Amino acid sequence: MVVNVANRHIEYLSQTVEGKKPDKKILDEQPIPFPQNSSVYKDSGFQGYEPEGTLIYQPQKKPRGGELRVGEKILNSIISSTRVVVEHVISGVKRGHIVKNVFRNTKQQFNDIVMEISCGLHNFRTLYRQAQNDEQFMSIFL
Repeated sequence: MVVNVANRHIEYLSQTVEGKKPDKKILDEQPIPFPQNSSVYKDSGFQGYEPEGTLIYQPQKKPRGGELRVGEKILNSIISSTRVVVEHVISGVKRGHIVKNVFRNTKQQFNDIVMEISCGLHNFRTLYRQAQNDEQFMSIFL
């Protein structure tokens, strides 16, 4: 899942994968088309993944027996706050409990359809909230 942090929209969703497959392996099989000069904030699950034409941000680990520099700590906190927004988007998708609970339907490709619908509902909810906020903002100044 690729999330636009500015508006909390889901921009890309990969095919669903059964079992406990590592995220990096999924990316190797299903590459994501990133726009040129986009920023990618990744966690340790994607270590070694560096798509061309993007700026990569990954938190720095504390060296053994040492401390992080002040700049590294600040960068880590920025990356962490970005990751929190992404986690909130994921929890918004899981608001539809069909995604969160065990899915027992055995029809082919039905998992993908359910996930797409849940992501679409999340995007619709965020668009509706933004429209309401814009309307309230404009009513203050009119």
